Amino acid sequence: MLERLFALLLLALALPAGAVEIKDDLGHVTQVPAPPQRVVSLLPSLTETVCELGACGRLVGVDRYSNFPAQVNALPKLGGMDDTNVELIAALKPDVVLVAVSSRVAERLRALGMKVIALEPRSYKDVQRVLGTIGQVLGVADAQRVWRRIEAGVAAAAGSVPPQARGVRVYYEVASGLYAAGTVSFMGETLTRLGAGNIIPPELGPFPKINAEFVVKANPALIMIGERGSEGLGARPGWDRIEAIQRGRVCVFKAEDGDILSRPGPRMAEAAQIMAKCLREKTAP
Repeated sequence: MLERLFALLLLALALPAGAVEIKDDLGHVTQVPAPPQRVVSLLPSLTETVCELGACGRLVGVDRYSNFPAQVNALPKLGGMDDTNVELIAALKPDVVLVAVSSRVAERLRALGMKVIALEPRSYKDVQRVLGTIGQVLGVADAQRVWRRIEAGVAAAAGSVPPQARGVRVYYEVASGLYAAGTVSFMGETLTRLGAGNIIPPELGPFPKINAEFVVKANPALIMIGERGSEGLGARPGWDRIEAIQRGRVCVFKAEDGDILSRPGPRMAEAAQIMAKCLREKTAP
């Protein structure tokens, strides 16, 4: 115990005032000498988190999919997962670059001398942790106030779900190719908190690719799906036998709602409200 305290004391003495050491989701440790004033974010949920913590003005560039809040659309767009513009990022001279764990450019950016922090929330617990980490990076006090607001919003959404919707069997298709929201994903966790069921068992993971016959056999009473994948839903082989199709219990989410629903970050309470509205409307007597 004394050795650990001594080590922590030495670390504190070694860091300049205001500096923090951040261990990211890949295990990399990055020393941030002072709250960064020039931040690049390459993941929409991280962009939204930075802005929700009051530091939107510190962003100097974002990935092409970051589109909320509206002010980030005026920033340089730095590409996506497969075509990130490393040269432009370097030209922006960021103090810190926030990337997804799955980013293909993290090591290239580090090789150029940039401070790179990889974070990728995938569950409610992850979102709470990442909020704290980004708050620490930015030097923002009480970053967990955002988490408390999320929790309160999700609880309010759950309170709006009527008794007849409790336990309803849901199939949530998150992407074409039959990728589903599993029970252990943040989307699945939201469904659980709303009192709904999920036809995808936990052992299949967060976003499994399933086959059409699996859905037919599971016979969901309600289907959630984005606009892009909803065309021809009832014409899929055998799907005319599914209860949700027969009873018209299909919620088709618009693209703007899809962004809210698919990003594990500050707008998760809004996502819960969208799902709760679906449950209310589609299970009404």
